[in-house]
Amino acid sequence: MNSELVIDSTPEEVQIALLEDKRLVEFNSEKKDNNFSVGDIYLGRIRKAMPGLNAAFVDVGYEKDAFLHYLDLGPQFQSLQKYLKLATGGKAKDASLNNFNLEKDIDKGGKITQVLAANQWVMVQIAKEPISTKGPRITSDISLAGRFVVMVPFSNTVSISQKIKSSEERNRLKRLVTSIKPKNFGLIVRTVADGKKVAEIDKDIQDLLSKWNQCFELLKTSKPPQKLLGEMDRTSTILRDMLTPGFNSITVNDQVFYEEIRTYIRTISPEQEQIVKLHKGRVPIFEHLGIDKQIKSVFGKTVNMQNGAYLIIEHTEALHVIDVNSGGRTKAGADQENNALHVNLMAAKEIARQLRLRDMGGIIVVDFIDLQDPSHKKELFNTIKAEMKRDRAKHTILPPTKFGLVQITRQRVRPETKIITAEKCPACEGTGEVKATILLIDDIKNNLRYIFNEQNEKSLTLKVHPYVEAYLTKGLFSIRWKWFREFKRQIKIEPVNSYHLMEFHFFNKGGEEIKI
Repeated sequence: MNSELVIDSTPEEVQIALLEDKRLVEFNSEKKDNNFSVGDIYLGRIRKAMPGLNAAFVDVGYEKDAFLHYLDLGPQFQSLQKYLKLATGGKAKDASLNNFNLEKDIDKGGKITQVLAANQWVMVQIAKEPISTKGPRITSDISLAGRFVVMVPFSNTVSISQKIKSSEERNRLKRLVTSIKPKNFGLIVRTVADGKKVAEIDKDIQDLLSKWNQCFELLKTSKPPQKLLGEMDRTSTILRDMLTPGFNSITVNDQVFYEEIRTYIRTISPEQEQIVKLHKGRVPIFEHLGIDKQIKSVFGKTVNMQNGAYLIIEHTEALHVIDVNSGGRTKAGADQENNALHVNLMAAKEIARQLRLRDMGGIIVVDFIDLQDPSHKKELFNTIKAEMKRDRAKHTILPPTKFGLVQITRQRVRPETKIITAEKCPACEGTGEVKATILLIDDIKNNLRYIFNEQNEKSLTLKVHPYVEAYLTKGLFSIRWKWFREFKRQIKIEPVNSYHLMEFHFFNKGGEEIKI
């Protein structure tokens, strides 16, 4: 299976599309000012401990206090607090734990008030990004993720990914990692370490130790709330976790981003550096590669499949509900049971894709078409499990109930990806009142006059629907030519297929939208 990563970088955000055999399977949108990403490490201050919840609310600089449950403190919480006190008090010479004496593990059944009090400083890591009205979910069980290993301070345990099946390889990795492990740092060996040599794994460990040293240096002068270490951006995280020999293309539309990705890949997988490509075409990268069309077709309440079958996806505060419909079309020459099985198997594959695409988390209930044959129910269950194996998020799938319902729980660490696929009516813009289309060109011209005269822009790009672009640019003495004569400024006009007929936007030379 060929995997491609397509990255659309704008001044405001980075959009990342993962394609498998040209089909969109993951889509991420990351704002460039997002300061609370999973994996970020903060120095926080306890606002208040809540004995009833056995948890505490912590100030990490977000508008809503972060939530820290007792079970998320980690067994070595006392060691972390001891280290924090030494570092902030200037009594620790360096970040090394070689001469550090670990404290006893905290009681698993203990109470939050036994270990935390108001105004106490704590070192925490973001476990879940802020979702809806809730603040971040945090943990004091700190870990640093690398390409081949995950490093856990204040531990001496070495464990191997369960996905590495060969007992010989597991033993080799355990011996290798144990021999190079820093004192008082536990290591979890990741699946991609399978077959790797000691030099590659050791370099990964040294990079993680360097990050830990960064935290230590900041701790010496920091006061809460303070960010100590930022996790890599979403693009680098995906590359770190997913880059395999099956990756055959990474396409990006920004020169700076292109160089950064090449540099990063050069450090983790030098033989794949040449797969990074820079998109230089005039047509936007997502439109050029057909991703815009795929996004429009797979997001939304109704998702169409082959042969007229479709899914209805509804979201509530507590769970997500997916209904499978045959669409009234049946396979010729087949009975009702086989038709239902055919539609259900097709739906199982699409549902696994939708969960990854939308990053749906929590409880998902799927109402499949009723099946009577137990062997068919088992086949459906096995198909769902097989399709969900590609999903990197932790998940649990229960067998179909007697009502034909399949229940899935999926880890949720960031807000669900929501894309509005319905477009405004080009006549009324959703108001129910018709706007005179004959005035469209006058509206654009008035805005141009304001931008050039009042905001003193030297040049700009006008993005419109392709029909409007053709109307403005065709002919020897086109409307664009007349505007150039009048304003004495360069006006670039670009067509965008995803715009509705009356939609237009202005962008400056740097690619930022000009708000009017």
